[in-house]
Amino acid sequence: MQSPPGALYKRLIAGLSLSLSLVCNCVLYATAAEPASIKSAVEEAATPIKSTDDKVVLEAMEEELSRSMAKLKNVASAPLYFISYSVYDVASQDLVASYGAMAQDEESHNRNLYVELRVGDKNMDNSHRLRGSLPTKSPLAFGRGGFGGGAFPLEDDKDAIRNRLWNATDAAFKRAQTDYMQIKTNRDIRIAEEDASGDFSEAEKQVYIEPVGDLAIDKKAWIERLRKASAIYKEFPEIDDSSVNFEVEQVRRYLVNSEGSRIEDNRKSLRITTRANAVAKDGMVVRLYDGVEVPKVEDLPSQEKIEAMVRKLAKEVVDLRNAPPAQPFVGPAILKSKAAGVFFHEVLGHRVEGHRQKDETEGRTFAQKVGEQIMPPFMSVSDDPTRDTFDKHPLVGYYKYDNEGVPAQRVQLVEKGVLRGFLMGRSPIRNFDKSNGHGRGAPGSAPVARQGNLIVDSDNRVANTKLRAMLIQEAKAQHKPYGLIIDEISGGFTITQTFMPQSYSLLPLRVTRVYVDGRPDQLSRGVNIVGTPLGSLERIICAGKDDDTFNGRCGAESGWVPVSATSPSLLVRTIELEKEYKQQDQPPILPPPPAENK
Repeated sequence: MQSPPGALYKRLIAGLSLSLSLVCNCVLYATAAEPASIKSAVEEAATPIKSTDDKVVLEAMEEELSRSMAKLKNVASAPLYFISYSVYDVASQDLVASYGAMAQDEESHNRNLYVELRVGDKNMDNSHRLRGSLPTKSPLAFGRGGFGGGAFPLEDDKDAIRNRLWNATDAAFKRAQTDYMQIKTNRDIRIAEEDASGDFSEAEKQVYIEPVGDLAIDKKAWIERLRKASAIYKEFPEIDDSSVNFEVEQVRRYLVNSEGSRIEDNRKSLRITTRANAVAKDGMVVRLYDGVEVPKVEDLPSQEKIEAMVRKLAKEVVDLRNAPPAQPFVGPAILKSKAAGVFFHEVLGHRVEGHRQKDETEGRTFAQKVGEQIMPPFMSVSDDPTRDTFDKHPLVGYYKYDNEGVPAQRVQLVEKGVLRGFLMGRSPIRNFDKSNGHGRGAPGSAPVARQGNLIVDSDNRVANTKLRAMLIQEAKAQHKPYGLIIDEISGGFTITQTFMPQSYSLLPLRVTRVYVDGRPDQLSRGVNIVGTPLGSLERIICAGKDDDTFNGRCGAESGWVPVSATSPSLLVRTIELEKEYKQQDQPPILPPPPAENK
């Protein structure tokens, strides 16, 4: 995995990742309510997250691309018709404090190369899917850290850069010829494809140059802030593992292609996150996460807000530890706004990614449903990576150009319940032959159609008090003793391939029972939400008047990319819960040392 999303995500990913990269594993963490300025923590002596000079890197890329196109075009049986080079200069700082002491202090700087090389023609080239076997890594993934010649130079030495490009291009070209011959043979012996669209679409030349910029942080000041915030967990002896993280990442992207596009742009990300675990008496590990991600230093939360976030999370983890375990359940529920955003990301978002509509190993749930109603007529869904905020909340899925060099565009996916379109990269599908700027991938990975900023809207909204009353009414109508409110969720995953169940799973952290007989609400723990897409979307009854945003990272076949999902709270007629896996170890036998001393 290129460009790992940080210490918090590594812990979460370990519990979510499935084999073969066949599912989308999403880790989405909550956004702080209202960012506040911390300009006092940024000084002239701040540590820069260093970027690089532009000229040498881009000149070397352009020169080698021109040479390769001119001299490789007709030297083999399958003609070369397209090359794109992308270099990602990634600089990061990762600080982690636990229990009042620093636990991690890492800086990294690396460059990732992705070479996209196509032979044949736009109707059929070496990217075409081989049919008749399980899907494997995309044949275009030539830049994953070592293919064709080792690591990419960190120094701006033109000869070294061109040598690496030459080496990777040579390996990519040879593999492309082999792949193309296999694809031609495969096509001759297989049945006709349901979607006979070509393999590549035209795109206009783009030239965009962003100035080089450095992120400067006062590392010493931040270390003290993290120590102070993480020490709050000492007050909660029930919590056995916790941390407060500060992660800074700056990515400078260079893209040149044989169509004449030339793009240099930046992506800056600053993340404050906190997590805490506790073990319940029955051995179940409960955990919560919270955090904020912003593109600018001045948008980070103040120390007071960070400490308030930590203290609130600690109290909620203790409450969750002491709550009774939930039971399998089918009935009505309110998905609070952030949970509803994750719901749409998994249930709808991945199934409207364009490349999945013609891949015959995919379920293609919505491929033939354009113009049909797939959800209630008061619901609409769009994806808009051109937006950087929603009601003052930063949207981390913002970008100007996608990873294929196409300008980002707003896409209306569902309008008043009717499916209108798909998220498109440069792989055309039936009736959608152009990219709409959603070709995305992690640095060094082959881009595919992916979500950016998913935004859910509703024409049928009520106040939250009314939504709760409607939940109770629906539970009574179904003869259920209670309905559910799901207001914290760590993420989810979905399966879209035909040889596995077409299902999704969401990972709620806080599930509250709302009893129909007036008893007090009861917090519970230890369940997952499961379901299938078509039935789930039809069961939406109403939306609340609140909107909130989940920011996080989504993992699929093109790696981990930043995404957001914005939605109002939703009342759904039926949610199914299943028991979560539970460990069998007892809670810690001894209390933590500070608690025993007290």
